[in-house]
Amino acid sequence: MLDVRQIPILSDNYSYLIKDTETGAVAVIDPGVSDPILDKADEFGWQITDIILTHHHYDHIDGLADIKQKTNAKVTGPKRDQHRIEGMDALVDGGDNIQFGSRTAKVFYVPGHTLGHIAYWFEEDNILFPGDSLFSLGCGRLFEGTPEMMWQSLQQYLPLPEKTCIYSAHEYTLSNAEFSLTIDPDNSDLKNRVEKIKSLRKNNEPTVPSLLGEELKTNPFLRPNDIGIRKNLSMLSATDADVFKEIRKRKDNF
Repeated sequence: MLDVRQIPILSDNYSYLIKDTETGAVAVIDPGVSDPILDKADEFGWQITDIILTHHHYDHIDGLADIKQKTNAKVTGPKRDQHRIEGMDALVDGGDNIQFGSRTAKVFYVPGHTLGHIAYWFEEDNILFPGDSLFSLGCGRLFEGTPEMMWQSLQQYLPLPEKTCIYSAHEYTLSNAEFSLTIDPDNSDLKNRVEKIKSLRKNNEPTVPSLLGEELKTNPFLRPNDIGIRKNLSMLSATDADVFKEIRKRKDNF
């Protein structure tokens, strides 16, 4: 099984250390810095063997060179970002699988936030590392892609098991929750979840990870077909892609 340790870095990022307990292999997911991650690995007594990347943004890769130099870890990352990320050893794209210790992860190509973005799903462990494509109650801002592109990307997550644990890369949930209530105010599941989120953040506790099942009930970016959301947006006859586009536009201006 995978042992996942969440590491808060920078202002609101999460990097992750994961250990395959069968083989002892250890990977860091999206090292936006190096020292806090190396310190935590030392604290746990873990030797980093792999570095796994989702996209090229600095807050996901700035620790890469230092960690690789100090550990000689193998770096796996997005093939479409090979011109923007130095030091990758294995290039992967949607439909590929990666081997990490005894575990296998399926790679999803999920453009929108960036054009090269990928995500990793460890099916045996019901764990998803979506990078900045999917957040608790949100999705990534569209820096490079289009709303249509992002909606197509997010649809790849919808069929996954509801017990899939989503280890997003930012602590954005409270802001996302406040926005979600503006377009889905009658959703009792959402209202209950928002109260729990407020309590967690009041105590400076993380709201990540979340379960796909609760995202499917409460995350508006995964629910453009929801009749309540459509009524509130006055978009009853619109396509799912157009509704998603409007939700993303409103969040950008929230």
